[in-house]
Amino acid sequence: MYRDIWERMRFSNRPIIIYGTGNGADKVLDVMEKNGISPVGIMASDGFARGQTFRGFVVKKLSELLKEFSDPLIIIAFGSQRSEMIENILNIAARHTVLCADVPVYGNNVFDAEFCDEYAMELERLRGILADEQSMKALEGVLDFRLSGELPSLTEVFTGKDEAFSNILRLGQNESFLDLGAYRGDTIEEFLHYTGGEYSHITALEPDIKTYKKLRQYAGGFHDTQLFNMGIWSHDDDLIFNTALGRGSSINENPAASKEGAVHRETSQKLAVTCIDTLYKRRRLTYLKMDVEGAEERAILGGAGVIARDKPKLNIALYHRSEDIFKLPLMIHTIQPEYRLYIRQHPHIPDWDLNLYAV
Repeated sequence: MYRDIWERMRFSNRPIIIYGTGNGADKVLDVMEKNGISPVGIMASDGFARGQTFRGFVVKKLSELLKEFSDPLIIIAFGSQRSEMIENILNIAARHTVLCADVPVYGNNVFDAEFCDEYAMELERLRGILADEQSMKALEGVLDFRLSGELPSLTEVFTGKDEAFSNILRLGQNESFLDLGAYRGDTIEEFLHYTGGEYSHITALEPDIKTYKKLRQYAGGFHDTQLFNMGIWSHDDDLIFNTALGRGSSINENPAASKEGAVHRETSQKLAVTCIDTLYKRRRLTYLKMDVEGAEERAILGGAGVIARDKPKLNIALYHRSEDIFKLPLMIHTIQPEYRLYIRQHPHIPDWDLNLYAV
């Protein structure tokens, strides 16, 4: 009946309740406003609704809002991979109409019907190069979810990390691992788990200085391991790093800002960035993990030489920008056509753990 979730909200004539009070909710409300859609209330989980206000609404429990509004559309406007939170969302969805509004973590392109039509050719090209049936199912499920907001479209294509590591990546005990967006070492720990602690070399980059210190506490004593407080980019440079969003902090995409010294002391810092081709100019790379908060395209451009030369196993986040889902796999296919490309959606609402694997 509706081309996308935004059209459904605009024409359904049902009261709309927003579930969430963070940055994601701000983005959802901004898109709603552009589409002439007005919510009737904001809700939070029972333990977090304490009478605070958000965007002019008093944040309430669902039970309180149901006394005021019957048969609402409940719009999920936050993200979680915690199993108990996913279970809570699905329990609410079993009793009420719950949709999830997909807005990009970075960039301004909302994946709506118009966007899908504009990039139909690229999406069709992507379908033609995926390596297995599960990749096709994951792609179609995520596309339907992004357009409709229907949770089953997403949850029915969830697969665990074990499947990807066991059936696709199959890491050995002599890997040279580059961890881009290493955070506190969680993906190094994952790497050690799947290699039994045996490896050739680890190089890890983490741009946030506070997080980098925790990374050093975790992995600073590991053998044959290099840790850098740097960002990854398409070339070597000094840029501005916005630190306001914690784990979601990112590099400023306007290099000119750094040249002008425009650094806000509380939320930004000067940051040295490098590229994969510089890091691995004289050594071989066998496994590359990339989760760099919207800078994935830049990182791939800066690693095209190494990717083509070494054909490392790839583990790349596909969810930060709306176009990443097709743009990044097509880039990789162009750089190194011998790759077999896989897409997997790991448990997360919304689809913020959508990954490209390539071998």
